[in-house]
Formats: sequence, structure tokens, C-alpha cells
Amino acid sequence: MVWVRGRVQGVGFRWWVRSRALELGLTGAATNLGDGRVEVVVEGRREHCRRILALLRGGETPGEVAGVVERWENPRGTFSGFTER
Repeated sequence: MVWVRGRVQGVGFRWWVRSRALELGLTGAATNLGDGRVEVVVEGRREHCRRILALLRGGETPGEVAGVVERWENPRGTFSGFTER
């Protein structure tokens, strides 16, 4: 699970995350939170999860990422694709 803060709502950020996740074969969701952050949950191969973290921190996302906080958990297998909420 990842929380991304900055100017990340209303700029195509969740769509961008979904596109990158699907390219990496990841499942999950990107959800706007009421405090302006976006919560990103991804499941898949660990190296692919690390890659999307690097992309989130890489500076080429839509909007402006001011910070990324991650929390690793065991996959639950609850996702069948990738959704934007």
C-alpha cells in the first residue's frame, strides 16, 4: 500500500498509475482520499511492485508528487484487475 501526496488529484494521476500497473502485470486500485492524497494498492511480483514505487518517485507522473509513503503487506489476492476509485 502506498500513499502519495502532492498535487495528484484531478490531473490524470490515477489513470497514469493504472496504466503503469497494467504494463507491469500488477492488480490493485488507485483511490482519491479526502485529504488530497491518493492511496495506491498493488499486488504482483515483488520486483514489479518495486518498479512502480520507483516510477511514483521518479518525477514523471502527472501533477506533482511531494511524497510517497509505502507499507508492505502480504498479498490478499482480492483484485482481478486495476481500478480507479
